[in-house]
Amino acid sequence: MTKPNMNTNRGKPSMRKIIALTITTAVLAAFTTIHAQTAPAAAPPNDAQIAQIVLTADSVDVDYGNLAVKKTKNAEVKAFAETMIRDHTAVNNKAAALAKKLGMTPEASDTSKSLKSDGDKEMAKLKAMHGAEFDKAYIDNEVTYHTSVIGALNTVLLPNAKNAELKALLESGKPIFESHLEHAKTLQNSLNK
Repeated sequence: MTKPNMNTNRGKPSMRKIIALTITTAVLAAFTTIHAQTAPAAAPPNDAQIAQIVLTADSVDVDYGNLAVKKTKNAEVKAFAETMIRDHTAVNNKAAALAKKLGMTPEASDTSKSLKSDGDKEMAKLKAMHGAEFDKAYIDNEVTYHTSVIGALNTVLLPNAKNAELKALLESGKPIFESHLEHAKTLQNSLNK
């Protein structure tokens, strides 16, 4: 005869898993539009749309960072958030300056609108969290977000950028985003202990 399982939570997802799934779903939904633009039926983004996608993606992450600086009590999470604010603001400043130099007006697209909308929804969820729950959700989101941004850079933005200076800006940002991802993964592992 087997012993009955007394674990009443068996089969029920933990709050941590629910939060991670929610964050992953929101970020992946934001980048679904980017990947959809590469489908044969859809036109790829033009340079003005790519510029706006970059500006929006960086602004969303700056907003996440500003919230984290205000909410976290964890020194490592705060330092990471400050790095996100500094680095993504710098990329946005370079993108805005390049657009001005080229006489290009960044153009909204379904992708940039989706990024902003999904970012606002994620912010609302993060604002409702506190303490370790917030820190974990923020860092989990940063891992997922940077993974998606790097994927979009490689598969959509870089291949479709026509202007050499815009392409160079995108390429110069890639190692920064990759280092952010590695830093976020390190923090994620430390918060899971």
